[in-house]
Order: sequence, then structure tokens, then C-alpha cells
Amino acid sequence: MTTAADIRAKSPEELKTLVGEIRVELFKARIQNHTNQLDSTAKLRGLRRDIARIKTVLRQREIDTLVAETPAGKDA
Repeated sequence: MTTAADIRAKSPEELKTLVGEIRVELFKARIQNHTNQLDSTAKLRGLRRDIARIKTVLRQREIDTLVAETPAGKDA
């Protein structure tokens, strides 16, 4: 699992690449689960949460840049 501190230390490009890698890993884990080869089904949950954690950080950064670009004193 990836911690929030590790995620925040990476650039947006690295995070997008990491999401892609985790999605591939999640797909493989789902296949293993359906063929009864997956040892722990908790891995599925952990991978989904990692993806959500990364997407949350990416969205927070997107919002921060939008807020920084908005002129002070004007309502958006």
C-alpha cells in the first residue's frame, strides 16, 4: 500500500503513471480472484483504495491551482 506522504511527494505525471500500474495490478488480482488463485481478497480493497488516494491528491492539486489562478476579491 502507498501512504499519503509518499503520494504527495510525487509529481502529477508520476502519479498518473502509478495509477495506470495499480490498475493493471488490480486487473490481474481480479483475474486471480475469479480463478481462486488469490491468497488474500484484502489486496483488492487495498489496490482500490490506493487508486482513490492518488486520485484524491491529484484533484486537490488541481483545485489548488485553480484557486491560485483566481484573482483575489472576485467570486468565481
